[in-house]
Amino acid sequence: MKIRVLGSAAGGGFPQWNCNAPLSRAVREQRPGFLARTQSSVAASADGTSWAIFNASPDIRQQIAATPDLNPRPDGPLRHSPIKAVVLTNADVDHIAGLLSLREGTPFVIYASERVLATLAANSVFNVLTPAVVERRVLPLDGVTDLEGPDGPLGLSVETFPVPGKVALFLEDEGAADGRFGSAPGDTIGLALRSGGAPQTIFYIPGCAAVPDALKARLAGAACLLFDGTVYTDTEMPDAGVGSKTGTRMGHMAISGPAGSLAALAGIDVGRKIYVHINNTNPILMPGSAAERAVTASGWEIGYDGMELEL
Repeated sequence: MKIRVLGSAAGGGFPQWNCNAPLSRAVREQRPGFLARTQSSVAASADGTSWAIFNASPDIRQQIAATPDLNPRPDGPLRHSPIKAVVLTNADVDHIAGLLSLREGTPFVIYASERVLATLAANSVFNVLTPAVVERRVLPLDGVTDLEGPDGPLGLSVETFPVPGKVALFLEDEGAADGRFGSAPGDTIGLALRSGGAPQTIFYIPGCAAVPDALKARLAGAACLLFDGTVYTDTEMPDAGVGSKTGTRMGHMAISGPAGSLAALAGIDVGRKIYVHINNTNPILMPGSAAERAVTASGWEIGYDGMELEL
């Protein structure tokens, strides 16, 4: 199985279009070690020919152009694509807006939870993806799905499971009695990717608010984990003066601290642990920073656009 990290940043990318904070300025000034990053997405293939995209970011056209494996074959028909399926882990704008850039009539299959598919169905703009051309299929929670494209099986399976998180920002119910803004199971999911019945598993969890014991047990023995690296500290954005929301309020656990992902996932037997979905305020994006050193010293890698993995 081949994996490509198409986009390693959280919503807004890096640098974010309207952000003048030090990290974003450093990217614009092309300072050494600061890498520009597009918004959250990965691609997977069992054969290197047919691909599934996991989350369709607003930057998907740029990501496809930067990834030769996702380009039309020179010897292929006038309109075609190696992209055969798109799998969604939630309904965040930075994970669904890219669907609108795939509207030109090439068939593929959308996979998502019932909650996320209901969100697409409720917004008529997604009707530009004609149902007769772009099929939508439900990913059952706590189930395994063999991914298929318009032409048949892709040789990839995904095991779907709910993870702690939050309903998409534009769907929040501020008056919800439970204080969770109307969030429900299926709003945020994690995925276990496998190929051809092989035992090796890659977990993709770009959004996660906590790591309960059941999730720790599920991850044990995985070959690779691509995990939510949105913020380093919970109060990172207000501390930087660029927003009022904490990581917790956005449905993302911090990396650092006693309740952070570094501590929560320490000691779990995972071959490679890689942070993705990294916000433009996160100091792990600064080469040589204390945050970057703490992450790498703990055995984690910092994902980047174009990163390639192979099992």
